Amino acid sequence: MKAIRLHARGGPEQIVYEDAPRPAPAAGEALLRVHAAGITPTELTWTETYRTPDGRERLPTIPGHDVSGVVETLGPGVSDLSPGEAVYGLIAFPRDGSAAEYVAVKAADLAPKPRALDHAHAAAVPLSALTAWQALFDHAGLGAGQRILIHGAAGGVGAFAVQLARRRGAQVAATASARHHDFLRELGAEAAIDYRTTRFEEVLRDVDVVLDTVGGDTLERSWRVLRRGGTLVSVAAPVPPEAARDAGARGVFFIVEPSRAQLVEIARLIDAGEVRPVLEAVLPLARAREAFERGLAGHVRGKIVLQVQEPEARP
Repeated sequence: MKAIRLHARGGPEQIVYEDAPRPAPAAGEALLRVHAAGITPTELTWTETYRTPDGRERLPTIPGHDVSGVVETLGPGVSDLSPGEAVYGLIAFPRDGSAAEYVAVKAADLAPKPRALDHAHAAAVPLSALTAWQALFDHAGLGAGQRILIHGAAGGVGAFAVQLARRRGAQVAATASARHHDFLRELGAEAAIDYRTTRFEEVLRDVDVVLDTVGGDTLERSWRVLRRGGTLVSVAAPVPPEAARDAGARGVFFIVEPSRAQLVEIARLIDAGEVRPVLEAVLPLARAREAFERGLAGHVRGKIVLQVQEPEARP
């Protein structure tokens, strides 16, 4: 099969488009014929990208953890999927990913693809939507009427977070460059703050929840806008416990986990037209290096997706 592989740790310069062995599904796994793969540019820096679940070196490695495709064959013990079924999911990080014509995935991590989406748009969903869902609801307990500030709101995670928070009935403020403000208001943000010209802590107070996808100075300054007893959730960097204590707030850092149940609910919302994925670009698999370079350059709106199979005809 054709695949994107890295034979050494590094950045996009290590990416090679080449032939690779086609995987075979183990017990509890499904082999997917990949139609589209979403990328997360920073994954090339993750330890998990180059390690097995038990910590051994894993090279060469195939990136990509968002997948949308069709079940090709099933490993022993899988009874809840069928060959030919269109599915999408989040592939666990310490294993080969979806930037290939075939990938073996834990069957429990897959869900039926949203009917309203083609594979390219479906591949933009799992990591970003699950991260937003788990941040807002599992870790922050966001409720109707609460005020939330979302940093990096035009990115893959942020765009879903804006939509999900607004649907929950929260009041949404978002930071992003000015060119994204109309887009964020369309998604449901009530206030959009240009981080280049305005310090958010000077215009916001008593926020119930902050979702940080940026880290660094943005995370450090976010404590100033939280109310006492509020919650800061970061997916960008660990949260110093002393900073949370000094702010009288709760700090959470987490790494997203696959969840079939949440993907089923997210697909239901997508099919009902209540949330939607956002694509920055769709590039062919052979241009993966360009895709990662573009993502690492920053200021991406939504997700970059690799098209692995030819797009399916739409009715």
